[in-house]
Amino acid sequence: QVQLVESGGGLVQAGGSLRLSCAASERTFNNYARAWFRQAPGKEREFVAALNWSGDSTYYADSVKGRFTISRANDKNTVNTVYLQMNSVKPEDTAVYYCASDRRSEVAPELDKIQKRWHYWGQGTQVTVSS
Repeated sequence: QVQLVESGGGLVQAGGSLRLSCAASERTFNNYARAWFRQAPGKEREFVAALNWSGDSTYYADSVKGRFTISRANDKNTVNTVYLQMNSVKPEDTAVYYCASDRRSEVAPELDKIQKRWHYWGQGTQVTVSS
């Protein structure tokens, strides 16, 4: 069973930065699309960002565009890892962040905002932004 493991969450002040990591247990998942979603307390899970197998096609939710960057690790020791660099964070970014993947190489803007499009999920990592 494929596992996605998120890490890097924590407490950060508003305006600060944080980098989340998502490591896949199978090397084949380096050839598949990956995404980040988040769920704030009392709210539904929402799409944050996604990228294709090569990392050269990315897209973001409007709420994080220009502040967050999704990317793939290019180090051979972390080849199965996808990052979410979070800059200029705001209190409204507070949420549990989930990594997701699926056995397909490309992404489809708008369609990939639908959670059911992603069949593999991590357990989540908590991000708390203090004001």
